[in-house]
Amino acid sequence: MRKIKLLSLILISLAMVLWFNLRSSTPSISTVASPPLKTIRYFERTLPQSIAHILLIPANSKFLVTPALSQKVATVEEFAQKYRAVAILNAGFFDPVNQKSTSYIILQGKLVADPKQNERLVNNPNLKSYLSQIFNRTEFRRYLCGQTVRYDIALHSQSPPAACKLVDAVGAGPRLLPELTSVQEGFVDNVNKRDALGSNQPNARTAVGITRDGSVVLVMVAQKSSAPANSGVSLPALADFMKTLGVNKAMNLDGGSSSSLYYKGKTFYGKVDLEGNSIKRPVKSVLLVQEN
Repeated sequence: MRKIKLLSLILISLAMVLWFNLRSSTPSISTVASPPLKTIRYFERTLPQSIAHILLIPANSKFLVTPALSQKVATVEEFAQKYRAVAILNAGFFDPVNQKSTSYIILQGKLVADPKQNERLVNNPNLKSYLSQIFNRTEFRRYLCGQTVRYDIALHSQSPPAACKLVDAVGAGPRLLPELTSVQEGFVDNVNKRDALGSNQPNARTAVGITRDGSVVLVMVAQKSSAPANSGVSLPALADFMKTLGVNKAMNLDGGSSSSLYYKGKTFYGKVDLEGNSIKRPVKSVLLVQEN
């Protein structure tokens, strides 16, 4: 009986050793965490006199940021319907009387809007001394560098980087970062007390920025309906705010009543009237965010 028990113990021990060896020799399947999905991030920031609506479009994602131009002025919702865009931000300056752009716009390498062809701009006696600056204002650009998409903010006269092709551009201005260039771009003339954008006054504003890793940041700062007359941000305050978002290059876009941002079926307007109601102004050009 003792021999049988001893033999049973030996067999059990051998079975356990064999099971352990087989388990150890079986290669383990490690679970590798998937990289985070590069998608658009929307968030808001409450400022002392306004609310900022912000979209972050990650670098090297499936989304492209490109300008679009309408033959006649249109709302951001109308742009969204036409282009099936995920997001839309109003962009360049225009003349609401003749509905012509006062900013350069390039689409797929072709010049589609030339401020020099806007007779109301060119023939305005009050702007004659500023035309050379107006025609060389800041642009938001999309380059194709080999197979890589790259965004930049540069003056109209600036050449693309070596081995890069200028695909799209939309002008506005002034540059906000790394420095505010309102005087250099003809928006401000301290001698003649000119300030075309009311730079130091709070207002609804829009801007586009680029981070060091190449991500694009779209910003629309809206007035508070509870205090429409004194809310919004000044241009220097807008530049400071863009810094807090990690932006190192930024430019101002057409603001005031044009300020509008569309994202996933919802539209945010920047300017409000004295009763606190949103002003919905059609615009000439926009920045589209579309899936590539």
